[in-house]
Amino acid sequence: MAGWRARLHHLKREALTVYFAARDPRLPWPVRLLALGIAAYALSPIDLIPDFIPVLGYLDDLVLVPLGVALVVKLTPPAILADARLRAERVAVRPVSVAAAIVIAAIWLLLLAAVGWWLWRPWQG
Repeated sequence: MAGWRARLHHLKREALTVYFAARDPRLPWPVRLLALGIAAYALSPIDLIPDFIPVLGYLDDLVLVPLGVALVVKLTPPAILADARLRAERVAVRPVSVAAAIVIAAIWLLLLAAVGWWLWRPWQG
């Protein structure tokens, strides 16, 4: 299990590397567009195939994302890749605030409850 976690952590860091490489103006624009697309797909919660579909739902995450990241890494010049990896490493080691995540989730739940109450009120009669 530790091996899979290490691979997922490495893939996340490489996806961040692709994101930072895509933002580098030295990267040729066709590779930049590809990198932006791969980074957006890898870091987005929206999938091409929803995860609730058995087997196929995770197939895109297990195949498309690593292949796209590998392609962008291969097409990116070494100097840009080194800079992007350094930036991704700095971002990856930042501490994660659980308290901030809880506060943000609470705000979203309160907003959702307020909208639900606002929509339900006219039907109360």
